[in-house]
Amino acid sequence: MIKGIGHLALTVKDMDRSLKFYCEVLGFERAFEIKDDQNNPWIEYIKVAPGQFIELFYGGLRKPESIDHAIGVDHLCLEVHDIHEIADHLIQQGITLDVEPQRGKDHNYQCWVKDPDGNKIEFMQLDPSSPHMNC
Repeated sequence: MIKGIGHLALTVKDMDRSLKFYCEVLGFERAFEIKDDQNNPWIEYIKVAPGQFIELFYGGLRKPESIDHAIGVDHLCLEVHDIHEIADHLIQQGITLDVEPQRGKDHNYQCWVKDPDGNKIEFMQLDPSSPHMNC
């Protein structure tokens, strides 16, 4: 019945800053925009891969306070070919790594950053011995 995950939606404070991060820093493509009923900017779609998008909504005013062990979305994970290549690229782009490249308990390599609105992003290089590759 379900074909896959179509998009992740984020409401952003500063669209230009978010577009720069997702398109210029991460290299995704700005796919299309949707305007509201008054023809004002409403949503920007960023293409991650065929049929996969990050949907950015205009109009974010404030980020809720961080709560330990909060229920809800925790992070976005993006699969990469080479964890060190993406880490070096992010650093060269002036992005601070919250977690340097390391092997996780699932045997995959990972590093972590935050987007301009503080949303956590994990970059993951799959290892052939990981459960992700063997299920």
